[in-house]
Order: sequence, then C-alpha cells, then structure tokens
Amino acid sequence: MTELPRFLENPGGTRGAIMSATYAALCKHGYSDLTIQRIGDEFSKSKSLLYHHYDSKDELLLDFLEFMLDQIEGQIPAYQNEGVDDHIEEIVDQTFGFGDAATSTEFTQAVVELRSQAAHDDDYREYFSRSDRFIRKHIAHTIRSGIEQGVFQEVDPRQTAALFQTVFLGTMVLRVTNNDEAVLEDSRAAFERYVREYLLVEE
Repeated sequence: MTELPRFLENPGGTRGAIMSATYAALCKHGYSDLTIQRIGDEFSKSKSLLYHHYDSKDELLLDFLEFMLDQIEGQIPAYQNEGVDDHIEEIVDQTFGFGDAATSTEFTQAVVELRSQAAHDDDYREYFSRSDRFIRKHIAHTIRSGIEQGVFQEVDPRQTAALFQTVFLGTMVLRVTNNDEAVLEDSRAAFERYVREYLLVEE
C-alpha cells in the first residue's frame, strides 16, 4: 500500500477518501495511464460516487491539486520569531528532499507529469501559477522577517524567493528525469553556499 503524505494523513469525509485514492492511483499509474476507473480501484467506497462528482480524469486531478494546496497551506511549517534562519534551512532541505525518502518518487514523477500539462492546458497553468505564487509569498515573508530581525542580509525578498522556487522546480524535474545524483549533490552544495554567503548575516 502506498504511504500517504502528510497532507493526506487525516483527510476525512468522502472527498478526503477520493483524494487518498487519487494519490494512490497517481503513484501507481502516473498521469498518462491514469483513469477514473483506476482511481476507483483504490477507492474504498462505491465507484459510482466518482462518476457522480467528476466528469473527467482532469477534473478530478485539478480538484486533487486544489485539495493538496489547501492542505499544504494549513500544514506548511511556521517559522519561529527567533529561528528564521533555521526555517530557511528547512526550506532548503525540503527543496532538495522532494522526491527522495521524504516524498514518494512516484508521486514526484506524477507531479512533474501534471505540471507538464500546464504547457497546453489553461486550467493546469492557472493552478500552478497560483500555487507558485503562494510558495513564493511564503518564502518572501520568511526572508523579509529575517531581514527585520537582523538574521538575513538586505536582499530583495521577492527576487530571492523566486530563486528558491526556481531551484526547487529544477531539482524536482532533475530528480525524476536524470540518473546523475552528483548533479543534485553539486547543486545543493552551491545553493547552501549561496545561502551562507549572500543570505545569512555573519555572526
């Protein structure tokens, strides 16, 4: 059985059960081979409920993405007033950990596949544009707070958040499309050096 991520640990209700089934089916089949029938195979309740609520695979997947964003917004780590620099380290860990032991590789592959749909589907593009804005806003707020507390240098929070997000997305794609682990290790080393030298204030 596919281990559920944190945002699906206690989903509750029929919609939560559908989202859990969607996650399991995505990990098992990926986007291309996914069907509502296969999601129904992972669903503990009547499959007719799926067809009652959703007309197509993409409609269900977009609802899954919305559900995931709602849950992540409520679960994203909150930085402590005296620990902003530790929170940035946690963001770096999450950036380079997405798709390894911290997250199912199969799910990372599925997210990359879903994101690729945004190249030609306006609904997916709108979703990912909105979720990207949320992530950048969260990182920028953390950086801005760190500057106010004297933990971070006087960088541009918006530009720095954009860099963090770009590194995250590149890491996610490389992890599931490239076999060269050394690339990710070198990238992390360079990015951690950037954080130490250009973001954190020297003690």
